[in-house]
Amino acid sequence: LWIALCVATNSSAWLGTAVLVTNIRNFPLSRGTVAVILKPYGGLSAAVFTEIYNMLLHNSSSKLLLVLAVGVPVVCLVMMYFVRPCTPASGEDSAAPSHFLFTQAASVVLGFFLLTTTILDHMIPLSASISYASLFIMIILLMAPLAIPVKMTICRKRTSESGILDQSVGSSDSVVRAGGDADKSEPLLDPSSSTTDLGSFRDNDDVSEVALLLAEGEGAVRRKKRRPKRGEDFKFTEAVVKADFWLLFLVYFAGVGSGVTVLNNLAQIGIAQGVHDTTILLSLFSFCNFVGRLGGGVVSEHFVRKTIPRTIWMTCTQVIMIITYLLFASSIDGTLYAATALLGICYGVQFSIMIPTVSELFGLEHFGLISNFLALGNPLAAFLFSGLLAGYIYDNEAAKQQGFNLLTSNVISCLGPNCFRITFFVLAGVCCVGSIFSIILNIRIRPVYQMLYAGGSFRLPQTSNK
Repeated sequence: LWIALCVATNSSAWLGTAVLVTNIRNFPLSRGTVAVILKPYGGLSAAVFTEIYNMLLHNSSSKLLLVLAVGVPVVCLVMMYFVRPCTPASGEDSAAPSHFLFTQAASVVLGFFLLTTTILDHMIPLSASISYASLFIMIILLMAPLAIPVKMTICRKRTSESGILDQSVGSSDSVVRAGGDADKSEPLLDPSSSTTDLGSFRDNDDVSEVALLLAEGEGAVRRKKRRPKRGEDFKFTEAVVKADFWLLFLVYFAGVGSGVTVLNNLAQIGIAQGVHDTTILLSLFSFCNFVGRLGGGVVSEHFVRKTIPRTIWMTCTQVIMIITYLLFASSIDGTLYAATALLGICYGVQFSIMIPTVSELFGLEHFGLISNFLALGNPLAAFLFSGLLAGYIYDNEAAKQQGFNLLTSNVISCLGPNCFRITFFVLAGVCCVGSIFSIILNIRIRPVYQMLYAGGSFRLPQTSNK
């Protein structure tokens, strides 16, 4: 079982990296928008599998394992040809924003649909026909973005056919005009001596550059390699010694690490505060996580064109997370669901901001390695805050309430606000430190965004040979 879990989790991370890195490199001028689309769909995947598990597989764990074991490799083989590196567009495509907007709208409709069906299935048992109908609608919504390449293929064929027709009509006109225009094709100005001299200077520069390259090849001259600047392509060894790298790691560690601690213990938190059925609580967090991933990416993509760093939204959401953890710790009646929704949104924002920020600061050449190293903040924080801190405090409080030693009991439960109060105070302190680091990071990287988005849209930095 341990080997199976290890292989499954690592393969999942590899699939996500392959899809994310490939698409961001294919759309370098819209990398933020690409992350806005892919990360929310990743957040919805758990709800999609839950829908399949409940409605199609009838809560059968063995059937679910069979579907995952057979279905995932089949999907990978089918999609292998499509998820591949392509030559990115040289400039901005006027049709791209509408295509991205359609995909985002499809993901929003899918998210609302999954939340609605989950709540209805929990409150009112659905019949088999309704379950299959909702499953069919879910598949249609999942496949909706495929309408974009189909539409582009059809329009391309029509454009090419009309272009051939126009070319055939225009060729006859050019034959008629050829005789009359032959004598009018003389240049307006004769080449001057200044342009001739300029050409000779360029020739001399080319000769000197070639001579320098030959000297470097023979070892006679050594050119000092220039270290990359922020916004250019970094190697991992070059990025890991930068202060911005570790500031971004600590900010992500504080935001996502504290959020995943609550997510891992959300069922126990609900039970401790008197919520016996935590299905709605978990569904609310998942949906708000999706909203945060989508909304955070959209908002940051809008304001980044005004040279505002994306990480400013990590700062804002971590400040909100501090308030949220204090709400959890207070255990005021009626605040549990509101605090869960706020935390889900703020938790999702951290993901959608970190991905494009890494690509903008350290480039795309080694984006996969750098982003995955930064993503280690999530499991590391889960181990520290959830496994060690929250688990230890919860077990001790449960032992005090039930009056026996934990070593002599297999099943324990804790009730009341004291079960997680200290944990929430610690998480609030962690987010407070993360907010301070985030402010420092915002100040440091503001010049980078002023350079990349000076004209209101993303510009690839001009790099020189290293």
